[in-house]
Amino acid sequence: MPTLFLFVTVLCVLAVVYPYVIYGKILQRLPTKPIARQDGQPRRMTLVFCAYNEAAHMPAKLENIARLKARHPDLEVLAFDDGSSDATYQLLSARPDLLSVVRGGGRNGKAHGMKLLAARATGEIMVFTDANVTLREDALEALAAWYADPQVGGVCGALHYLGSDTSATASVGSRYWRMEEHLKAEESRTGNVMGADGSIFSIRRALYPEFPDTVLDDFTVSMAVVFAGKRLIKVEDVVAYEGLVASRKDEIARKIRIAARAFHTHSFLAPKLARMGGLDKFKYASRKILRWFGGGFLVIGALSFVLAMLAISWPLGLAAAAAIAAAVLAGLRMTKGPLASIMEIVIALIATQIGVFRAMRGQTFAVWNPAKSR
Repeated sequence: MPTLFLFVTVLCVLAVVYPYVIYGKILQRLPTKPIARQDGQPRRMTLVFCAYNEAAHMPAKLENIARLKARHPDLEVLAFDDGSSDATYQLLSARPDLLSVVRGGGRNGKAHGMKLLAARATGEIMVFTDANVTLREDALEALAAWYADPQVGGVCGALHYLGSDTSATASVGSRYWRMEEHLKAEESRTGNVMGADGSIFSIRRALYPEFPDTVLDDFTVSMAVVFAGKRLIKVEDVVAYEGLVASRKDEIARKIRIAARAFHTHSFLAPKLARMGGLDKFKYASRKILRWFGGGFLVIGALSFVLAMLAISWPLGLAAAAAIAAAVLAGLRMTKGPLASIMEIVIALIATQIGVFRAMRGQTFAVWNPAKSR
């Protein structure tokens, strides 16, 4: 009996580790699919973003847009304000020389807002970003070069996080994102990335899909590129900057909301996902599905380990349970150090699992609130 419980423990550990470590090693062994990048390819672009109570970020955002438009006078910029209660709308609407702003009737959500902006866009390429994100000044010309290859339907940029030393939450978030960027780069090298982050990505406007307001729009829109038989790639020279979430409470709420919407979106996209090629299905299962259930694997693995120790002897089992409980309590109290970082990883896995369970029960999140600690 102890052998069985230990076997389950090992399987659970492998299931938790696989999407972050083993999957990347497998990707490294796959052949490269080249892209015909060509500089000096002008493209008419539309930059879009949604905002809700982002007044604190608007001065930097507007300055960034002004710099982009100085380099690209034909750049179209569209913004959606989701009924902000602060000065976000006033700040945006005060700069008609830089952008056009659409105001929603109350809280409608980002997916709803993006669909309105997509319907107004006129650029060949739609560039998606967030209200609290700024782009490096050469980002758009670098982006245009990748679309010289007609097989490229979407491009994910490189997001650089700021403020990684503010807390254990921010530090773990920074390390996680560096790993995520590496995995996306390997996916891109071998074919398609499995979905984009909303901070910085783009698609050919003709590929923009239809979808309900309850789905995760960046995931849905970027995967439409793959479903259309085009390549969704990740590049390093299209750079954006964003602040990290420093509060554990903010990060937990964010993880639950994103996971719930991602799994709900997975259900919506299931028929199209089933028609993907074998390599893309492998990537999707490795980087998406296994991660969603990492919290469950973690809990089952810990319980199996305790049961294995109990099967050997009661004192050993009680000691194992006490050690795990003490480590959890200590990690929850700490804000810095290795144990705090491990606890942040555990919390992220559990929060993601909670979000998935909520989605399975039919709960959806159409609206969002910006993290106050970002």
